[in-house]
Amino acid sequence: MSRLLIVALVALFALPAYAADEKKADEQKTFYAIGQVMARQLAVFDMSQDEMDQVLKGVKEGVESKTPNFDVEPYKAKIQALALSRRNAQGEKLAAKTKEFVEKAAKEKDAVKTPSGIIYKSLREGTGASPTATDKVKVNYRGTLVDGKEFDSSYTSGRPVEFGLNQVIKCWTEGLQKMKVGGKAQLICPPDLAYGERGSGLIPANATLVFEVELLDIVK
Repeated sequence: MSRLLIVALVALFALPAYAADEKKADEQKTFYAIGQVMARQLAVFDMSQDEMDQVLKGVKEGVESKTPNFDVEPYKAKIQALALSRRNAQGEKLAAKTKEFVEKAAKEKDAVKTPSGIIYKSLREGTGASPTATDKVKVNYRGTLVDGKEFDSSYTSGRPVEFGLNQVIKCWTEGLQKMKVGGKAQLICPPDLAYGERGSGLIPANATLVFEVELLDIVK
């Protein structure tokens, strides 16, 4: 039997094993992604290690269909109240950092502070058209608080998003009109042009937000 034929046969029989390994690896990534999605939902609680251990214990025993040693029903109503309390507490912590962060950002090279209070910094100049306030755009973006904690990202979902510029926070409506298609920019959004006193999801009340936005297209 020729050496070439032996190599071909080895490769042929190895294919099913390789495919199985690849499938297993992909499944493991899927389960890891489940954990990442759960982490984003839990981030608002800003948990200590002991609190995290209790959550993991609850998840494990719930998945295993074990009967809790106490009635959890009365505690379901407390979850939202705790989330709101913890989110507001995070907002108070961030307030001390925000002023210094904004002042430093405004002094960076190429940063421009608009009359409304947005700090706009081009990270990559585009060459296409600029959208108007009523245009629909296609973007990739990442949003963080001033401490660097990510609260939203199209990169995580793996696909760009589309929306009308008159359907988003005022900071985006104004800021993206300064961009051209193909460009990338940083927007630092003051609370009154973002989610203000109400906050949203993982975003505390009165939070200054930091976005990196890529303007991919103006959707016609």
